[in-house]
Amino acid sequence: MRLAGLLAGLLLLSACGGAVEVDVPDLDAEDSAACDAFADELPDTLADESRVDIEPSDAPAAAYGDPPVVVTCGVGEPAGFGLGAQCEVVNDVPWYIPPEQYDDLSLDLVITSAWHEPRVQVELPAELRGNEGGVMAVLSPLVQEHLREAGDCDL
Repeated sequence: MRLAGLLAGLLLLSACGGAVEVDVPDLDAEDSAACDAFADELPDTLADESRVDIEPSDAPAAAYGDPPVVVTCGVGEPAGFGLGAQCEVVNDVPWYIPPEQYDDLSLDLVITSAWHEPRVQVELPAELRGNEGGVMAVLSPLVQEHLREAGDCDL
């Protein structure tokens, strides 16, 4: 009986903390190379959270903490983005945050380098709100180094 309980506990523990599932964008060769270079330089910590395993492990992405902050390169245009979209400029890189997420602190944030291609998206859990400026500050130099500017936001 004790052995069965121990085995059940080990199975439960092994099910927790598994790799974070991330989407693998469909990219052409140029964008794939840019995203791979971007992802290779992502830091070991972000928003004071340590990097965790992702699945698939070769995706141009990274995840940090639990609940995870997920950074993905090669995403599509964010919902609500378009001409005249407002931006947050951090270290000379404009980032898009959907307007409805600014005021509602209970919402997760989806931050996108929408004026660069390929685009980088950061999914920041609501529990980590307040860290978005630091996240954008850490990622902006990598965006500038590896991704091409595709436009300017209107300030």
